[in-house]
Amino acid sequence: MIIEIKVPSVGESITEVTLAKIISPEGSVVQLDQVLCEFESDKTNFELSAERGKIHYIAQEGDDLPIGALVCTIDTDAAAATAQVVAKDTVPPPLSPATNNSDNEGLVTYATGHASPAAAKLIAENGIDPALIKGTGIDGRITKEDVLNYIAQQKTAPKSLAKTEVSTPTPPPPAVSHSAPPAPGTRTETREKMSRLRKTIAKRLVDVKNNTAMLTTFNEVDMTAIFDLRKKYKETFEKKYGIGLGFMSLFSKAAACALLEFPAVNAYLQDDYIEYHNYADISIAVSTERGLVVPVLRNVEQMGLHNIELGIKDLATKARNNTLSIDDMSGGTFTITNGGIFGSLLSTPIINPPQSAILGMHSIQERPVALNGQVVIRPMMYVALSYDHRIIDGKEAVSFLVRIKQYLEDPIRLMLNV
Repeated sequence: MIIEIKVPSVGESITEVTLAKIISPEGSVVQLDQVLCEFESDKTNFELSAERGKIHYIAQEGDDLPIGALVCTIDTDAAAATAQVVAKDTVPPPLSPATNNSDNEGLVTYATGHASPAAAKLIAENGIDPALIKGTGIDGRITKEDVLNYIAQQKTAPKSLAKTEVSTPTPPPPAVSHSAPPAPGTRTETREKMSRLRKTIAKRLVDVKNNTAMLTTFNEVDMTAIFDLRKKYKETFEKKYGIGLGFMSLFSKAAACALLEFPAVNAYLQDDYIEYHNYADISIAVSTERGLVVPVLRNVEQMGLHNIELGIKDLATKARNNTLSIDDMSGGTFTITNGGIFGSLLSTPIINPPQSAILGMHSIQERPVALNGQVVIRPMMYVALSYDHRIIDGKEAVSFLVRIKQYLEDPIRLMLNV
């Protein structure tokens, strides 16, 4: 029986994906739920699982495929025939008296030592050598519970005991490169196909520049009060909530409060209509190896600072582990991006459509400022608001940025919402 495996639907906004990586090779016999390949969309990556059988690929790595396109076929009859041949030709070794009392104990099958998809994800996230985990699933398959138990044992086991009981495998010899490095002064060029995410980012950025009346206004924030607040409550906050008090939670909360006061900054322009929102779903820009992604933190106006910090940490972890879902990436009424973590002093961020504005944070530098007739040194940050001038007037944009400045320079305003 031949089973067709097609590209599944992963969201209404995604119509095409790229076959990024073939994991189970052509002609191999795969098991139920074994991962066949990995797809890349303009929002997230996802894996395709299999039926049991012999695989034949129709698509190849790098192919762009519409939703519903045929990826491969699986011959279930070939798998059954292969299993019969193996069972017929393989003669099991004689069992010693000590092993005759245990049925199938020590029997090695395909599943032995292999991790289930959920277990494989945990193993990759925690950097664990699968050889150190004993599988308790069917035929010795490593289950999610096996991995969780192993992690728990490692946390509770004494360090000295772990060192004596776990043998470190001898590292393999370094691979020999068959291509000699270019000689000094040699001019070389390389070509690399753009990923789907990078192509989508490029297209959307050009569309924003061409289809919006984008303008940027700037201001600067004296971060002294924020520094004092974090210094005073840092240990108490972390002890109570298990996470540090960072800048992003304060900026997100300040933006959420200001967005409700200036609804045009929190709106979409849809054809001839302006769509307003009475909530603040803030997209947080996260840099990953694949490119910049903007997962969404929802209802920020209702969240406490600790919940915002935990939410941002969760989204950032998912982004860097490539486990963001379509729901994590959908929506968003406003975006915050922090170029300061890379050393940016000043920039003009580009709007994330269909949103109407984006807030840019930058690096904090000590600068001389005039305060009450005196020149003092203060930690200062430039902030930028890029906005669509078609629906946001300059007065609204400037007033919005000034309100954020007021919230951050006097954080009590955030607590009192004044």
